[in-house]
Amino acid sequence: MKADALRGHLDAMILAVVRDRPLHGYGIAEALHSRSDGAIDLPTGTLYPALRRLERLGYLRSAWDTVGGRKRRTYELTRSGRAQLATQQRAWAEMTTVVSSILGT
Repeated sequence: MKADALRGHLDAMILAVVRDRPLHGYGIAEALHSRSDGAIDLPTGTLYPALRRLERLGYLRSAWDTVGGRKRRTYELTRSGRAQLATQQRAWAEMTTVVSSILGT
């Protein structure tokens, strides 16, 4: 899937994959890849700036941990992030309904 197709939806997808449990950046990329049946394969140059932006907005919080001797930053959803995800889910449902009615799918 082309990066242009994700524009405007990446934040919601990231928030959705960390909704249930904290994940590190690579885990987020793998979850997006897995949940999309391989259609989404984000380069780090796209994912990590988005994670930093979502953290600045207060939708994610991060902490460093060490696993197997390697340090990695783990991200989790904040209360504000949960509210933002719910808002984006409603907007997506509305958008898909409208587009489907126009395209006839």
